[in-house]
Amino acid sequence: MTTRQAQIRQAKVRQIHTQLARAAVQIFAANDRINQILIERLDPGAWKAGSTTAKPPGKSKTRTIAAIFTHMHNVRCKWIRLTAPHLKVPAQLDRTRCTPLQARAGLAESAARCAEMLAEALGDSGGRIETFLRDGWAKPWPVGPEMLCYMLAHEAHHRGQVCMLAHQLGFPLPLAVTSGMWNWEKLWKECGSSRGPGHDS
Repeated sequence: MTTRQAQIRQAKVRQIHTQLARAAVQIFAANDRINQILIERLDPGAWKAGSTTAKPPGKSKTRTIAAIFTHMHNVRCKWIRLTAPHLKVPAQLDRTRCTPLQARAGLAESAARCAEMLAEALGDSGGRIETFLRDGWAKPWPVGPEMLCYMLAHEAHHRGQVCMLAHQLGFPLPLAVTSGMWNWEKLWKECGSSRGPGHDS
């Protein structure tokens, strides 16, 4: 391989890394927008239901919706602390006292830090992030698309719990919300993209 060919190849690799990092940031922003919509449109009576009030059928003890969203935020904080300790780690939320407004603010802050972490990890900026640590007991992974996939899978799992729990407790989310979670063109635009998925990355 000639020097010129090597330079062209390196430029293409840099471009791919830049596109991947930009797409990851937009994807995680759309992911958090779904969380924000769920909390915003959730009946206030569902927030802590199940702790001392109505419980889902057949369940003696279940995590509240408040606890699920605070867990999502606190896990993000752990990812940042373990993977990118040079970034400012947001304060954790207390599941017993957290309000919907506090959860939305906390999730917005942790989403912004996660976006910074993804941009640095997946970009070609020569950043300090080389491995993704999802937990203290877990084996570190080299940074790559798998990192983003894991983060999204964790949040999607808990969003499914929220939707099911709200329904079981008698506070079903409106169809506009449950179907709106799949309108990524709209979510993308709400997160600042003018054209939608696949166009700006």
